[in-house]
Amino acid sequence: MKLTAEERRMLKGEFGPAAKEALALQIEIGKFFGAKRFVPVSNVHMMGDIEVMGDAGHAFLERMAGLNARCIRNTTTNARCVDFDYVDKLGQTRSEAEKERQLIGCLRRMDVVTADTCINYQTLYQPHKGEHVAWGDTGTVIYANSVFGARSNFESGPVALAAALTGRVPEYGFHLDQHRKGSFQVNLKADLRDVADWGAVGKIVGSAHQDYFAVPVFNGVKQRPGADQLKHLGAALASYGSMGMFHMVGVTPEAPTLKAAFAGNKPKEIVSIANRDIARVYADYSAHDNPLNLVVFSGPQQSLFEMKTLAALLEGRTVKAGSQLFITTSNGVKSAARKLGYLDTIEAAGGVVLEGVCFYILQNIAEIRARNGWSNLVTNSAKLANIISAHKFNTILRRTQACIEIACTGEDQI
Repeated sequence: MKLTAEERRMLKGEFGPAAKEALALQIEIGKFFGAKRFVPVSNVHMMGDIEVMGDAGHAFLERMAGLNARCIRNTTTNARCVDFDYVDKLGQTRSEAEKERQLIGCLRRMDVVTADTCINYQTLYQPHKGEHVAWGDTGTVIYANSVFGARSNFESGPVALAAALTGRVPEYGFHLDQHRKGSFQVNLKADLRDVADWGAVGKIVGSAHQDYFAVPVFNGVKQRPGADQLKHLGAALASYGSMGMFHMVGVTPEAPTLKAAFAGNKPKEIVSIANRDIARVYADYSAHDNPLNLVVFSGPQQSLFEMKTLAALLEGRTVKAGSQLFITTSNGVKSAARKLGYLDTIEAAGGVVLEGVCFYILQNIAEIRARNGWSNLVTNSAKLANIISAHKFNTILRRTQACIEIACTGEDQI
């Protein structure tokens, strides 16, 4: 890789041992992916909770903090695995929760903003077209690339931290024009009215095209999607297809026209998604004659508008006895929801709003499932329906209102 004078100084240790180690790591990554140089980044979003990192990851961060590591770019954290107000209520391990507290303290010593959210693009920072960032969570990366036209690859925790310490990343993948061109076309003929419908589209497309560099171009959209719809689409594409980018003609910044989205490429394939395809997604899920007693709105965390919708659907209603309704969101959204009265309505109905976490990475989630006798998990998130099955949940994807009906009645209308 071609290094600038500043990068050569950094590699010599003139900016401290932590920055030296970080850049050395990034050079190896750059070599692996064939990068020719570094590009500066303006913002970093990193993953790193104790459930995922374990003791080894914790020790790594403590060592870096001990080397006087300091972020030179604004750096935020993804969702964590513990809501400290619910450790005992959920039956989580206090010792592991204490490790999470220590981890948060360590990150703060390095000037990391421990915002603990997977919707940073809705609540904290919105990069502009062409802006290079170093983001970690898959849902955040595909949103940055697609909806903002910013540039990022999926950055692991240590690599995102390295970017925060050096202010740069190797230029490969979605930092390069060549990988941002559309590769196949998806004609949207379906009526997509709920965020779960957009997640279903992501499942259909992602499952059939499991390729990081596959860039679908959505054409013919009937209902212009908002931030939450695009959030669920991107999260599902990344979860089912490991995709890092999509275009939507007339919606996303690099796709003002179909021609511009492909940027000289010819579509390798043209597929269509109709109402029957969406209906088939929902029909493929079954309760297998087990109780529908767990409903979760998470993965990604809920925006303030989603909290408003849930509160309206729960007004005057009560979660069925023996059932559980969990909602996850960020600290900022939960605080605003409390001031606006949404939180009171949700909690009065029996819903539990967890702060700063995502349900599928809750510490000891498999043990919590077994202890509560949960088999089915109902959600409007296609991403959650996919990823949490690793913890032996049988998942059921439903539209938002249907999820609330199930939470309050235990009955599925499909």
